[in-house]
Amino acid sequence: QLQASGGGTVQAGGSVKLSCGASGNSFRFNIMGWFRWAPGKERELVAFITTGGVTNYTDAVKGRFTISRDNAKNTVSLQMTNLIPSDTGVYYCNAILHGTTPRFEWGPGTLVTVSS
Repeated sequence: QLQASGGGTVQAGGSVKLSCGASGNSFRFNIMGWFRWAPGKERELVAFITTGGVTNYTDAVKGRFTISRDNAKNTVSLQMTNLIPSDTGVYYCNAILHGTTPRFEWGPGTLVTVSS
């Protein structure tokens, strides 16, 4: 199961680092992504990282979020800086099957609330 952690409440302009680990799955063979489920919106992919470390971000978070991975530890992280209220949502990690389609069942997300 994929377990995200590190969320909390932070003021606009602040930073949060999310982490995700898994048992029974091997990250090293998968493209890994962070998804965000904001209030009133569909869950969206905000960042992903390939097995070789190539990263990609949705325009809304470019320059503010950094995704990284540690294949030896089966973990993936999301460093979030200069947060804005629209970053509020539940964040999930998952492997990516293709496009923005998740590979595995969703694990518990972690809530990030950005106050203005």
